Amino acid sequence: MNWLTELFDTFDIFAHLSALGFAYVLALPIAWDRERHERSAGLRTFPLVAIATCGFVQATEGITLGNAEATARIVEGLINGVGFIGGGAILVGKAGTRGTATAASLWATGAMGTAVGLGAYDTAFVLSIVTFATLRVMANFKTEDSVFPKDER
Repeated sequence: MNWLTELFDTFDIFAHLSALGFAYVLALPIAWDRERHERSAGLRTFPLVAIATCGFVQATEGITLGNAEATARIVEGLINGVGFIGGGAILVGKAGTRGTATAASLWATGAMGTAVGLGAYDTAFVLSIVTFATLRVMANFKTEDSVFPKDER
């Protein structure tokens, strides 16, 4: 029974929960914007990307501790993985391409979750604010074309 007590003594669950919660909350404004505009990814996808990237960084802390090269490899894998997910949000049609802003904001959300996982909370906060502001403010300068019907966006 001592092994069980020792196991729970090594858990740092509140630190992990707070980091995952912070990543989740930072993703919500971006998710809300995408959901509000009926994009392919929204209120479920963005927070999941944020907590997954944060979780991968945190889950590997024990094996990468003090090894910058190992941490860089984890981050590299996350960059590629989130890029792959974002690629699925892009639709190419005869008249043009749609979904690139959603794909880019998924990538930024992955970077935000990774930053939280690495303890760079200030960077994550700035990424969240800048991504949300870009999606909201720059939408005013974009002309809506009819490349795809609304249900295919």
